[in-house]
Amino acid sequence: MSTIYAVSSGGCPSGVAVMRVSGPQCRVVLETMAAGLPAPRVATLRSIRNRDGDEIDRGLVLWMPGPGSFTGEDTIEFQVHGSRAVVRALAAALGSFEGVRPAEAGEFTRRAFLSGRIDLTEAEGLADLLAAETEAQRRQALAQSEGSLRRLYEGWREALVEARALIEADLDFADEEDVPGSVVDRAFARTADLRTAIARHLDDELRGEMIRDGLQVVIMGPPNAGKSSLLNALARRDVAIVTAEAGTTRDLIEVRLDLDGHSVTVVDTAGLRDGGGAVEKEGMRRALERGERADLVLWLQAPDVAVSPPPVVGDCRVWRVDGKGDLLGGSGELAVGDPTLRRFAISTRTGDGIDRLVAALSDEAAARTGSGSAIVPTRERHRVALRRALEGLDEAIRHRNDLEIAADRLRVASDDLGRITGRIDVEDLLDHIFGSFCIGK
Repeated sequence: MSTIYAVSSGGCPSGVAVMRVSGPQCRVVLETMAAGLPAPRVATLRSIRNRDGDEIDRGLVLWMPGPGSFTGEDTIEFQVHGSRAVVRALAAALGSFEGVRPAEAGEFTRRAFLSGRIDLTEAEGLADLLAAETEAQRRQALAQSEGSLRRLYEGWREALVEARALIEADLDFADEEDVPGSVVDRAFARTADLRTAIARHLDDELRGEMIRDGLQVVIMGPPNAGKSSLLNALARRDVAIVTAEAGTTRDLIEVRLDLDGHSVTVVDTAGLRDGGGAVEKEGMRRALERGERADLVLWLQAPDVAVSPPPVVGDCRVWRVDGKGDLLGGSGELAVGDPTLRRFAISTRTGDGIDRLVAALSDEAAARTGSGSAIVPTRERHRVALRRALEGLDEAIRHRNDLEIAADRLRVASDDLGRITGRIDVEDLLDHIFGSFCIGK
């Protein structure tokens, strides 16, 4: 296996740059470039030189011999001054060794998985932690990267293996006195308990994905209702062009907000009306399509216009927002007869009502996502495998009178759980999962 290297500390210039190296050539690299091996896991100040003996920089060197490293391999970290010239010279020196090459995206983490240092859910949690923008995302990703999902799913898998072993014991030793007749009852009692636990785990309203991706809020309404002005007011900066001309917004404009630690994506869309040119019609088509996938629609229109229901397919929530609330002499949330609906009056010109709308969005995000501390599925692949495991448990319970079929269905269900953590048949997933990492991780 080749030895890989990459900058793992971000872009240059910077105060310090960290170059990470992992693989079988690490000892040779250290002995050549840092005049020998420092004490393991002790930051040591060394003169770092290329193979010709020319000094590149003086910096800290960390030597982490495998298997007690992140990748499970011998690993080095060079901590040097973060100029482009220093990093470029250091990379050139590393690349001059035979069998040493630049790392690919996610290759360090992939090697950690292949060496058994982490499982797939922990790798996904690490990727989410690197991308986290809000407090809820950080909490969820940190818990997952530290093994919260692995422990849960491996515990379920071990319980399924035990239940299957009890059934097979009854099959293999039915005539033996040492095998009590109640073992099958115990096996199916455990199976029923697991079925309940997995079903409850899946019934979380996609909370994990919503924390990762954010509450999707789409602003819709007729042309010139003030949708782009509302987006700018929520973002507190000019991100969308605002003019008096109808049809100014043709494409989707997205802004990600952090509202009290919760991620909210707000999308401005083209105004909906009859007619318009080909480009405007395409904009309206995209608006409707995005509205169908929204978690919440803010339907914006003038307060003196009769309420027209938004043409949105699906069961997402819709809040009516009356623009130009300053013309009515009031702003904020308005009382409505239907307790399932909410209505707000705002003025993007004066800012009245915007804070109340933002607070309501923050409360909605908190209610829909939680704090990020609950153990929930965070990816669709988790849900697919869990649903398949659930089907296997149902099949096992349904075939209680045919123990061979029941045992086989429990085996299939345990394999489905194993695929989540990476124990079984996941080779086709690896490129997709680790390709999402940055170079150096």
